[in-house]
Amino acid sequence: MTTLLVPARRSFLSSSGKATLSVAAIALLAGRADLASAATGDAAKDVDILNVALGLEHEAINAYQLGATSGLLQKPVLDVAVLFQSHHKSHRDALIATIEKMGGKPVAEKSINDYAKALNAASLTSQADVLNLAARLEMGATNAYLSVIPAFKDHNLAQIAGRLAADETMHWTALTSALGRPLPTKALSFGA
Repeated sequence: MTTLLVPARRSFLSSSGKATLSVAAIALLAGRADLASAATGDAAKDVDILNVALGLEHEAINAYQLGATSGLLQKPVLDVAVLFQSHHKSHRDALIATIEKMGGKPVAEKSINDYAKALNAASLTSQADVLNLAARLEMGATNAYLSVIPAFKDHNLAQIAGRLAADETMHWTALTSALGRPLPTKALSFGA
């Protein structure tokens, strides 16, 4: 079910191991119009890729909404889920602004029922189920952002992608801790 989402999150930023978002798109996403104006790229292709990312942010927001309203999350876990949802809303808003600045039309959010069906929300019967779903989505997002970093020649853009990956890694780490799982024992656990 949700294991299909991990490759999708990763592949929106890479294709055959190469970054597919232009420097201009990442610069706009990061609020760096000065860098974007100096970069060139295929804007239509970038808008398509950014819309895939936006679709995934819509999914994350709705996954946290489903968890928050399920009655399965108890305080303080519920508060953390709402906080992480707010982070994804910020990511969504940045993507929408970037897509619009590039002359594109942002992909529409689906209904909560569509997300519930796609995420098999009916199978969520405990707080651990909700946290497992969220952790899988966050790991996918972490790996997606990490996969694009090596493609940047501009260190500022690599730093921005790293900061986004750090957000997602922090989410994954907190969720893993809430599940009572140990942290990875090996180095270089992310981005592989």
